[in-house]
Amino acid sequence: MWSRLTPQNRAILLMISAIFLFTLMDATAKAISVRSSPIMALWARYSGQMVLVLILVAPRLRSVARTNFPGFQFLRSIFLLGATASFFVGLSYLGLAEMTAIMDVNPVLITLGAAIFLKEKLGPRRILGILAALIGAMIVIRPGSGVFSWAAVFPLCAAVCYSAYALATRFVGNREDPWTSLLYAAMVGSIVMTAIAAMNWQTPDTGTIALMLALAGIGTAGQLLLIRAFTAGEAAMLAPFAYAGLIFATLWGVIFFDEFPDVWTIVGAVVIVAAGLYVWYRETQAAPQVAELKTKDTR
Repeated sequence: MWSRLTPQNRAILLMISAIFLFTLMDATAKAISVRSSPIMALWARYSGQMVLVLILVAPRLRSVARTNFPGFQFLRSIFLLGATASFFVGLSYLGLAEMTAIMDVNPVLITLGAAIFLKEKLGPRRILGILAALIGAMIVIRPGSGVFSWAAVFPLCAAVCYSAYALATRFVGNREDPWTSLLYAAMVGSIVMTAIAAMNWQTPDTGTIALMLALAGIGTAGQLLLIRAFTAGEAAMLAPFAYAGLIFATLWGVIFFDEFPDVWTIVGAVVIVAAGLYVWYRETQAAPQVAELKTKDTR
């Protein structure tokens, strides 16, 4: 069935799956932060990923460690660490849905960045999808409400760093083994966070250790799916589907933290889903039909 999907459909499904796992990772990180600290959550995220990646690529570690973009891999790893650190720290001050809603400015940044730096086409369908999804996010956030406190700087910083990471990942694309990108992100993050955690160590209990192991596995799987998504599809096309994270984050907030959304959150979520479905339809159904008509006209 997977082989029957178009490249656009594959990229979109990979993107949504990655966002699903990332929001679940965020919920796990929030639980760890409550029991321990954000620093321990970050250390578990990257050190655990480093161990998992090394185990999985051990038979071909030499080839996986070989990169054509050493400086770029380091830069994108720093961007990812900045995004994760900002978000995890922010979870100590804001709810999961609120954090995700504010960070949801990143698809706009990704789309604009892709047009400026990667020279990707910025057509009317993509612009409309981005604007509609952004309106949905604004309905949730409601500028002027209590969501915009000083703590909002954390998700905003996370959005900027994540957008830079996504663009860097798209630039590397299929010119690099996805496992190579995964390895360098884990290595840079684990080195930095091990040094920081050593100075702020809090011995975890059994429950926290279990959460840390889950965090490492979920984060690794999510990042691999994200890399494959941006390898298969254009950043501007995939950007609107990052808004699905708001839906998932709201769900985890209800299930794990008793953070129930209000009516405006629900309305905004409906707008976001509608925008994503519109872009999905136009990119995977309407666009190929138009291309086929153009081909027939030239015969």
